[in-house]
Amino acid sequence: MLAAWAEAPVPVQKAFIKQLNYLVRNLNHPSLHAKKYDETTSFWQARVNDDWRFYFKIAGDEYRILKLIPHPK
Repeated sequence: MLAAWAEAPVPVQKAFIKQLNYLVRNLNHPSLHAKKYDETTSFWQARVNDDWRFYFKIAGDEYRILKLIPHPK
């Protein structure tokens, strides 16, 4: 995941860090638009900005970031 972040444009990197801070404080923060992406694997999706998304799993009280990708529109 770190490689995906490092390869993302700098504005996306900054927005991702901001969104992670929201995620840690409140999964239901409006700018995240967090939703369960796949019920079978318990993957969640959240918004970085209009064009980028990140995927994560919730394990107890931890969030495990799985990927950061451009939004597949």
